[in-house]
Amino acid sequence: MNDSWPVVAELDAVRRLRVIARGTPGTGFAERLVDAPFERVWGLVSDLEHQMPLMIGDIRSFTVTSAAGERLEARARSPLGMRARFDIVLRPGWCLMQSRFLIGGMAAVAERDGTRLAFFGGLRLPGIRAADPLLRPLMAPPAARALGRLTARLAEPGG
Repeated sequence: MNDSWPVVAELDAVRRLRVIARGTPGTGFAERLVDAPFERVWGLVSDLEHQMPLMIGDIRSFTVTSAAGERLEARARSPLGMRARFDIVLRPGWCLMQSRFLIGGMAAVAERDGTRLAFFGGLRLPGIRAADPLLRPLMAPPAARALGRLTARLAEPGG
């Protein structure tokens, strides 16, 4: 009898984010291959203070309030004045954020001559699992739009 565990390939950051998104009720997920090198893509993505308000229309400002290594805390404010505090893990190719009522993240991996980029976001509410079959199709288009806004910035001069 062999007592060792089988070797399992490690999931890359985009696949890991896909698993988290599919396992988290009330979320939308989008990914695409971007014709830009990983360093350029992640340089833009990881600029959370500037990119989050551009990607997500419900965020007017996003301010990192503390950082200790890969762990950050940020405050988001909506155009209507609502506020949320986010706990964030940010490392090259990986960003996972959650507040009391929201969850989201981005991931990127170098692929062929470009970068595979993924985004997910959604709600963290009590009882949301029951509403997941109705919410998931509604959350996919906003996730795709947020990812589209981000990738459009890569096409801009200086983006």
